[in-house]
Amino acid sequence: MLLTAPGGPQDAAPGTPGSVRPGGRTARTREAVRAATLAELADKGFAGLTVEGVAARSGVHKTTLYRRWGTPAALAADALDVASAEPWPVPDTGSLRADLRAVARQVVAGFTDPGSGPVARSLTAAALHDPDAGRALHAYLAARHAQAAVIVNRAADRGDVPAGTDGTDVVRCAVAPLYYRLFVTGEAVDEALADRYADAAATAAAAGVFAPEAD
Repeated sequence: MLLTAPGGPQDAAPGTPGSVRPGGRTARTREAVRAATLAELADKGFAGLTVEGVAARSGVHKTTLYRRWGTPAALAADALDVASAEPWPVPDTGSLRADLRAVARQVVAGFTDPGSGPVARSLTAAALHDPDAGRALHAYLAARHAQAAVIVNRAADRGDVPAGTDGTDVVRCAVAPLYYRLFVTGEAVDEALADRYADAAATAAAAGVFAPEAD
């Protein structure tokens, strides 16, 4: 879950964060605001995110931000909306176990890296406090899981897991314990834990746990 890199030019209609069309001055404004939002989240967290702070950092007048976004939570939601449409490198090692390890390690890195970690945690906090940000986070995660499911589809093509194995559920199985430790129990996560949970998901997938039940 790496959310710190600004994406390409996109645009939002006034008052509708997340709707996009390519190019134009409004697209540059949206990108400047998004970059400023992420920087503010990294520095101050969601609790310290303000429209005024984003305006000062982005150089976009605060009246424009209030008109088009309205609230700090809407700014955070828009940053997630943009991130959900951005592709990310899906591992292709030739091994489901290794691929799942790489995905799980990306989650750990996204939350523990000194640069991206505060932003990822702040966006998650925003989703817990605001329905629009929550919907944006759910869409972001759904997009990432769908992209990562291809590693399971490739494993099925190789015969490593049964045909019809639910790739999205396998990915969820690999990364869900990491989110549980991060946001429910508050326990530390590291690459060794990422590998453990990825291995468990790969073993379960190979055993047919995520395959369709036979008639």
